[in-house]
Amino acid sequence: MRVVVVGQGYVGLPLAVRAAEVGHQVIGYDVDARRVKSLAAGESYVEDVSSQRLNRALELGTYRPTELARDCGGFDVAVVTVPTPLHDGAPDLRYIEESARTLARYLRPGATVVLESTTYPGTTEELFAPILEDGSGLTAGADFHLGYSPERIDPGNAVWGFQQTPKVVSGVDARSLKAVESFYGDLVDTTVPVRSPKEAELAKLLENTFRHVNIALVNEIAMFARHLDIDVWQAIEAASSKPFGFMKFTPGPGVGGHCLPIDPSYLSWRVQRELGQSFRFVELANDINSHMPEYVTRRVIDALNSKRRSVNGSRVLLLGLAYKKNTGDARESPAVRVSQLLLDMGAKVRAADPHVVEDVKVDARLVRVEPTRKELAAADVVVLLTDHDSFDYAMVIEHASFVLDCRNRLSGPTVEVL
Repeated sequence: MRVVVVGQGYVGLPLAVRAAEVGHQVIGYDVDARRVKSLAAGESYVEDVSSQRLNRALELGTYRPTELARDCGGFDVAVVTVPTPLHDGAPDLRYIEESARTLARYLRPGATVVLESTTYPGTTEELFAPILEDGSGLTAGADFHLGYSPERIDPGNAVWGFQQTPKVVSGVDARSLKAVESFYGDLVDTTVPVRSPKEAELAKLLENTFRHVNIALVNEIAMFARHLDIDVWQAIEAASSKPFGFMKFTPGPGVGGHCLPIDPSYLSWRVQRELGQSFRFVELANDINSHMPEYVTRRVIDALNSKRRSVNGSRVLLLGLAYKKNTGDARESPAVRVSQLLLDMGAKVRAADPHVVEDVKVDARLVRVEPTRKELAAADVVVLLTDHDSFDYAMVIEHASFVLDCRNRLSGPTVEVL
């Protein structure tokens, strides 16, 4: 089939390459010309798709990236994987709307359109479908198939990749569900059909809200445990020995990526708008997790005070800018917020991250460096924010005079854990 994947980021590229590998003719459409140029040259910026896999698909001619909307014409299946950020606390769905208007121009009877972007329950049927119908003159269900299948990409996960992770699928009617499930059935090992797009949309928000709330719980416990002189990390490990009724979550400098800082707020926004009620769990988790960078910053200040130094003028080395270990994804990363807070206080902040190669929206005063012996020794405080396996932790211990470890990766007399 001719498949169009709209958006070639951390979600769209793995999907597009996988579809090309099973034999579909895939068009990877993205409005970012620089990104398209990189992909056309065989350079992948997504850990889950190696440049070798990308080049193989390019050489076979089953995958073609483009920034030209007209190249979307003639599709049998189109999948939308564009960002859905928040703007002033409300969902910003302009990228979904623009994608729908583009696809509507080329929508033909019998084709299948799937939305994967994370959003509030009702988006597929109440927003996405009307735009497709108005622009094409066709009716969802009757003339073309329409469904929703939430993305479940976990960047850098070597065990649960796109193919191995069960795929929730839905359709606006029985025929649409069959078409959507058939398409994904060739790409993944397991599909999980649900009654309608609303259930699929809620399933995605439920998954991320579950993680968001539990991470907030251990973050708050970590802050209290420090003042109570309790090793929260040992307590978590001890609790994890229980083989039932407990799932391990660990503290950190905050949450990042698209999912946790944003997705639960979609559900909270929908509940408030439709029911006039507040989603208290989500709002509390947002408050705790969003303020973890401030807590990390306070810990840095406390460490400097113990040395009789002011944060103003002190040299701080941040290890890790990505929100997640072994990935280059710095979207909504708490490390970026930590760097900004320290810079605003006058600290001389330097950051090392071998995985983050794309531009990160941080203050121009932040200096990117390699984590050399010299850099480690020169820092008044080293803060481990993202525990990439590529960091030389033995060298950190040997040369850093003080380390604030936000991931419980290090130990020693010069190390203080979150």
